[in-house]
Formats: sequence, structure tokens, C-alpha cells
Amino acid sequence: MAASTSTLNVPSLNPKLSSSLSISSPAQFSISSLSLRAAHGRGSRRFVVLATGGLDAKPTVLVAEKLGAAGLDLLKEFANVDCSYNLSPEELNTKISLCDALIVRSGTKVSREVFESSGGRLKVVGRAGVGIDNVDLAAATEHGCLVVNAPTANTVAAAEHGIALLAAMARNVAQADASVKAGKWLRNKYVGVSLVGKTLAVMGFGKVGTEVARRAKGLGMHVIAHDPYAPADRARAIGVELVTFDEAIATADFISLHMPLTPTTSKMLNDETFGKMKKGVRIVNVARGGVIDEEALVRALDSGIVAQAALDVFTKEPPSPESKLVQHENVIVTPHLGASTVEAQEGVAIEIAEAVVGALKGELASTAVNAPMVPAEVLSELKPYVILAEKLGRLAVQLVTGGSGVKSVKVTYASARAPDDLDTRVLRAMITKGIIEPISSVFVNLVNADFTAKQRGVRITEERILLDGSPEAPLDSIQVQIANVESKFASAISDTGEIRVEGRVKDGVPHLTRVGSFEVDVSLEGSIILCRQVDQPGMIGKVGSILGQENVNVSFMSVGRIAPRKQAVMAIGVDDQPSKESLQRIGEIPAVEEIVFLKL
Repeated sequence: MAASTSTLNVPSLNPKLSSSLSISSPAQFSISSLSLRAAHGRGSRRFVVLATGGLDAKPTVLVAEKLGAAGLDLLKEFANVDCSYNLSPEELNTKISLCDALIVRSGTKVSREVFESSGGRLKVVGRAGVGIDNVDLAAATEHGCLVVNAPTANTVAAAEHGIALLAAMARNVAQADASVKAGKWLRNKYVGVSLVGKTLAVMGFGKVGTEVARRAKGLGMHVIAHDPYAPADRARAIGVELVTFDEAIATADFISLHMPLTPTTSKMLNDETFGKMKKGVRIVNVARGGVIDEEALVRALDSGIVAQAALDVFTKEPPSPESKLVQHENVIVTPHLGASTVEAQEGVAIEIAEAVVGALKGELASTAVNAPMVPAEVLSELKPYVILAEKLGRLAVQLVTGGSGVKSVKVTYASARAPDDLDTRVLRAMITKGIIEPISSVFVNLVNADFTAKQRGVRITEERILLDGSPEAPLDSIQVQIANVESKFASAISDTGEIRVEGRVKDGVPHLTRVGSFEVDVSLEGSIILCRQVDQPGMIGKVGSILGQENVNVSFMSVGRIAPRKQAVMAIGVDDQPSKESLQRIGEIPAVEEIVFLKL
């Protein structure tokens, strides 16, 4: 066998996109959110760049919400610009058929009807800001429309607002202001707390979190942070210690939230996590409202576990005027003002204008949130391996624990094909997607995979092992290793010290075939329970019985062992998520040494 190292070269962007979960024709194919359409024509293996309009025609950009003058000037240099604000859905649907690009903020819903009404002319939607909840991404992809956002320009503004809320909360500024305006003078009632010497936990150490940490250090605070992707050296450079989630919430006097809203972070602060916090903790949220269970926060405020909260974002915006949280005497609120500075608004305008113009020119867009075109024949052959690649990434990152962060990922492809006959770009992108997306708001695809990994300090290398035999199947196996991290499941650590998972495709279905040094064989459908145990009779029955009592269906079960009666790893595929109590009962079986539940 021979091994060779390769790198990923991403082609120029073509905003001709497609999305579906089935093959509708030989020229169209979709995998997860990486869904693309190839150029028609026998044997075509080229990437097509779509030109907009005629040879001399300028494209038309519809700006549906107010945009800074600097951004408008950039657009006007390249395109005809139509600034039409406060359009009704019907008016937007009517106008869109005459436009090549659309720019919105958060107030305009870009629904499926918008893309259908465009008649295929709309090539790019620019969201002037970070969140894209108001854009139907699936419909955009199906209709060949690229979606880009502006994720960096409002960083400082959001950080400053977080610090403003932190200080205002600590010194009861809002309550004292309202009291004086009501004709009262209650100096003793509004005694605050000092920030100097207090511990601030920054939850999410990306751009905004980093800037908040810098400013908090300047106020004399001790700053810790939790973020599984933050490089420890970057944190140390500004005097911040990376810690685990539980350590962060248990030791903090103040908690500032800066994580995205994902399935993993939804209601991350809840009754259980509030119960682990120091009594009298104070919480600031300028991230996303959904990361806090708002009813649980009210209970924590009433009980005194949380002394105060300062909130700029809410699960539903605007919140109800009768909201117990909004009306709580120990809560100060602002109407989602994180990015609302003159400077930030101009910066966002320039960033989104540059992204939209670049996309209309057919250039690579690092802020694209859906995928470019790839030959359909490549995707068709790689379909089950693409699914395998993403799931291996998701499994591997869920095994990571500790505060050091994911920095080094190695992907090994074993194949009988020569390197020129095996296009791994999609596989690499999907592994990156699986590793980064579970705790990130970034949509990873072939366009932004390398950019996103680099931005988060994650170095992904590829190695190919050339096998003897028939090259009929594109791959024999894919192995993902994460180096220099601790694992919540010690058996996932290989002999050389990395978290290691490996998989194969069997009869078109992705399978997990190795965890650490243990061979297993379990279909990657549903979710997986991994148990390390002493190999002895009756273990399968004991575990199956506990799951059966909770009506959790077991789809596959496999045991890999070192030798009879020695250590073994049981991999169990389940259709449903077991309760914490059931997992605890399995962990309490005397022969079970460790257990972990992994979502796919």
C-alpha cells in the first residue's frame, strides 16, 4: 500500500444550484444540504459559470430594506439598483421577476413564493447581517439561487452592546433611570455590584466573544471561555482560559452568551444548567434568544439562582408585552440592538454589496450559505460515501471533551483508484460540515468548507492509501482522526493517541466499522450508543432489556473485543433517543466501564 497527501482546490463559484433528496434525472442529484446540478451534456465534467443577462446588460439588484450609502455606491458601479422598501409579500413577488439579486435585512421574508415568482432570474440573495432565518434556503437551492450573508461587519458593535448591558445590569442603570423619571430617589435600593475581580464566562469564543473578552479584561475581570473550536493559543494570547461547559457555568459570576442557535445549543440554558450555576449569577445574551429556555430563566430569577439578566434577543421577536421575563424587575431588555451602530450598518452594507457583486460576477463567495455546482456523475457515485463522511465527522466531534478545542483533523481514504480518478472534494467538505455544524451557525458546503475550517483554526489534512484490487467501488473506507484532544469515551482513543472513527459503505448503507482500536459493525442510521464493557455472557440481553423497557427500538448491535473475556466495545444503533435515566442504568451495569450516546 502507498500513501499520498493531497489538498483541496475549490473551483470558481457557480450560483446554479439545486436541492432535493432524490435523483430526479441523470443530471440532477442531491446529498443533504450539499445539493448541486451538473451541466447537461454527455461526459461533461466541467464547472459552469453562469453569466447574468446579455453581453452588455447590467444586472438589476433589488434592495428591499435600507442599506448604507457606501454599499449602495458599490452596487451602482456594477448594477442597476432598485431601492424599494416596505414591500408587501405580493409586491415583492411581482418585482422579483425583473431582478437578478435581492438584498434584505431581517424584516423581509424571502419565501419559496419569492423564488417561484422570479421565474429563474434571481441568482443571488444577500442577507445584510448574520442570521438567515428569514430566507428559505431549501427553496433558494432548488431554484438555482445563491444565498450570501455578512457575518463579520457587526462584530465590534455586538461586543460593545454586550459590555454595555453587562455594566448596566451590574449597576441597575435601567431600573434607576426609570425610578428617577418616576419622581423617586432610591439610592439604597439600587446598590450594584462591581465588575473588578469577578469571573466572566464567555460562552462561544468566536469573533464577538473574543472582543467581549478583550473589553472585559480591560475592566479588570477574570475571563474564562467555553468553545470546542477555539484554539487555546488564541485564548491564551489575550489572557483567557478555555474550560469545559460545566466548569464555565459553575464558576462564573457573570455569563455572556455568544453561541449560535443550533439544535445543539437550543435551550442550552435550562432548569438543569441553571441548577449547576453559582447562586446569584448574572447573565447577558446578545446572541440568539433560543439558546435560553425563557420560562426556566424566569424560575431561576424568582428563586435567586440568577440575580439579574440583560437580554437583547428573545425566542420570539418582538416578545409579548405581557412576557413575565420582559416585565421581571431583575431583567433589563433592549430590542435586538446588537448591530445597531452607524459604523456597523455601513460595514454590513459594504460587506453584503461586495458579496452580491462578486457572486453575480461568478466569483467564489466565502460567505455563501448554500452550495455550488459539481458534476452529477461524481455525486451519483459518491452518494453513500458523502453521507458516511458527514456522519463520521459528527460522531468524531461528539466524542471530544475538554477545553483545548479541535485543531487537527486527518482524513484517510482507502481506495484502489488512482488519485486522479477519485474526487474527494465533496467528501472533505462533508466531513468538515459534520465536525463544525453541530455547534455552529455556519452552513458548510463545498464553497466555504476550507474557509470555515481555517477561520476556526481547524487544520484538515487528507491522506490516500492505495489498495490492490479492483477500482470498481470508489472507496474501501474513510477514517477520521482528531488529534490533541481528550475524549468523553476513552475507548475512542487509538493506540497513537487520536480520536479515531472509521466507516465503510455496505450494500449502499454507511456503516461504522472502527472506534479507536476496536472493530465494530453498526449501520449509521438513527443514533448510536457506545459502551465499553468487560466481555462476558448476557451483556447484550441486559442492555437490550433496559432499552426495551423504555420502548427504544434497537436497529443494530455489534460487539468488538480484544479477546474473549477481555475488554469489548458494544455499538448499538437506536431509532430513538433514550432517556438520561436509561443511559444511567446501562452505565450502572457492573461490567460496563463507560458509555456515551451520539446523535447522528
